[in-house]
Amino acid sequence: MGWFEALVLGLVQGLTEFLPISSSAHLRITAALAGWDDPGAAFTAVTQIGTELAVILYFAKKIGHVLVAWFFSLYKKDWRGHPDARLGWLIIVGSLPIVVIGLLFQHDIDHAFRDLRITATMLIVFGVILLIADRVGRNYRDLDHLTVPHGLVYGFAQALAVIPGVSRSGGTTSAGLFMGYKRSEAAEYSFLLAVPAVLGSGLYKLTDIGKNGETAQWGPTILATLIAFAVGYAVIAWLMAYIKKGSFVPFVVYRIALGALLFVLIFTHVLDPNAGPTGT
Repeated sequence: MGWFEALVLGLVQGLTEFLPISSSAHLRITAALAGWDDPGAAFTAVTQIGTELAVILYFAKKIGHVLVAWFFSLYKKDWRGHPDARLGWLIIVGSLPIVVIGLLFQHDIDHAFRDLRITATMLIVFGVILLIADRVGRNYRDLDHLTVPHGLVYGFAQALAVIPGVSRSGGTTSAGLFMGYKRSEAAEYSFLLAVPAVLGSGLYKLTDIGKNGETAQWGPTILATLIAFAVGYAVIAWLMAYIKKGSFVPFVVYRIALGALLFVLIFTHVLDPNAGPTGT
């Protein structure tokens, strides 16, 4: 992987991580269309550390309150009912599914799930799911209504994002809308829930950079991560303002159009569904 490639992929990661359009799909598609090697699951996971640092910065005050309340709840009974303490525990609960699924399907995440036909299918299917959720969601619950079952539903939705094309933010936000959460509340919990999962995945994959058939080397990966951080912060600020009034329909249309285009390119043999594989 060269420096220009890292710059482009860092921009793509930052622009698409928080929008419900799947950053992993866009990294995979961008590399395939450009004729580059698949950047690989490790590169994707590590550059997502940059976007999650943007989440930490943007929600620094909220995250600080959650951490303090959660810590006090460990040994002070009167803190255990505090909304921020409950949110801290529910973020832990919601993180469990992706840990289990990530470990069970690690080989598929690195290889089989990166088939562009799967990516195209997920873009379309989960675009339709997002549209339905946006239409039927009652938009009345806030994060104070969050329960353990709801946290697990969010968690399983997040875990599906190990498949490029699903979208972590799209999947979890759809789950929240189906359960009646407001758009902004569903998106906020989606971002907060992603922090431990993405940081854990990125740190776990750090040792794979430059090894096991991965094309990315340390220098370009660091550059892409820094770019993803800066661009990602701007995207969070825009999205949180947009969803208070706007719908997810534009993202749905984009997902379906991109998925359809991808199928056309594959079935006309313009694009190999396994273009630029990084291993077997």
